[in-house]
Amino acid sequence: MNDRGESVTPSGELAERMLAQVYALLRARHIIPNAVQEQMLTSHVRAMAHRSVTGEPLPDVDASLFDEISAESMALARDIVAEFGNLPEEEAWLLSVHFEVAKENL
Repeated sequence: MNDRGESVTPSGELAERMLAQVYALLRARHIIPNAVQEQMLTSHVRAMAHRSVTGEPLPDVDASLFDEISAESMALARDIVAEFGNLPEEEAWLLSVHFEVAKENL
């Protein structure tokens, strides 16, 4: 149980820890997602934590869909995926889109 009396799951704990890291990295790079982008990113990171804990696989993802993602966004996403320790590279491809879109807010 957390301080609000809510049940805490392993994926929930992992998600909260990773979300703190994600938003710290974004702030350090002056990338500020808007409210909708933040909600979508948070949902995605929570799903990543769930997949990390349960081993649930992603459906097949076509790498060519991410050819236009900047090296900076992809590197940031790969760093975060590496922190999970057990997720496939495709997770970074998907995560990088959130960063690329949020960079447009500048």
